[in-house]
Amino acid sequence: MKKTPTKNTKNVNILKRPIIFLADWRPFPIYELISYVLMYASVPMLAFGIQTYDFQITKIIILSVLTLYSGFFAALIWNDITDSEIDSIAHPNRPVPSGSISKKKFFLIALVFSSLTFIFAILVSVWCLALVGITALFVAFHNKYLKKMIKFPAYSEIFTPIQWLTVATFGFLALWTNSLSPGEIQFTLPIVGYISLSGFDFQNMLILVLFTYFADDAHDLPEGVHDVEGDRKLGVRTYATTFGVKNAARISFGMFFVSGIFGVLLFLRTVLSFIFLIPFLILWVYILISSYKLLKLDEKDMGRMGRIVGRKGFNYLLMSYNLIFLDIVIQLINHNFNLF
Repeated sequence: MKKTPTKNTKNVNILKRPIIFLADWRPFPIYELISYVLMYASVPMLAFGIQTYDFQITKIIILSVLTLYSGFFAALIWNDITDSEIDSIAHPNRPVPSGSISKKKFFLIALVFSSLTFIFAILVSVWCLALVGITALFVAFHNKYLKKMIKFPAYSEIFTPIQWLTVATFGFLALWTNSLSPGEIQFTLPIVGYISLSGFDFQNMLILVLFTYFADDAHDLPEGVHDVEGDRKLGVRTYATTFGVKNAARISFGMFFVSGIFGVLLFLRTVLSFIFLIPFLILWVYILISSYKLLKLDEKDMGRMGRIVGRKGFNYLLMSYNLIFLDIVIQLINHNFNLF
């Protein structure tokens, strides 16, 4: 005999639906989901250096991961909502163009993740809340209006990486606004409060920002080659739609090259070790070879290959941050237990 669902059973099923949807929404490999945790934890750890960890720094690392992870999902969902027209051409299997979820329901999910981002950020400091708030506002207007309205050459891909720069700055800012990295530069501003930092640490953050910008933009360009028809129809200014797919591939190769220079500089200036510089160099050479192969293809073959190189380029960015995390963790183990 078939049982009639009770009210409680229906509520459980309704709660399960968004969880199941989020699990299947994008084909995230498990290594990638884990890598984001390491990525977001790596920056406050890099800024703090090889010292004894107490409750305060541990709390900041955990809150940094929660803030940036929530912000990552929020940004992806907002992007899927605002880019649904482009995706209907270039990525028809994504949630909105495929009809697996309505824009209204996706909007509500985006609001939940955005709210979590702001809540976790304020628990770190008002400065950090201001950082994610300003970034969120820019990304929202950029995705919804600016990249379709502004006719500046390659505008979309020049400014899209800005959202990833939050990853490179949040951890440093968290330490500077919680008196965990005191320096010669100290001041207090209304509302946001006190901050203390050193010029040397600020330069290290700037190097990480530049590495992140060029590495992320370099991976965006091949994906822009893949999406060129959809972007062109909707008037989105990318390197591919502005300068052609061949030139976009050349610029991408140049950006990968520049990113590696900043990556090496980061290893030389910070607490990172020469041991982990070796796998970073291997990663850098690998992506340069892949990028070079793309620009040597005929234009008609570049679309399919562009998506593959774009994916490899993102893995290069992600794994570089993971190397920072692993490097510092091993040094911390040695610092505390004198194993080596």
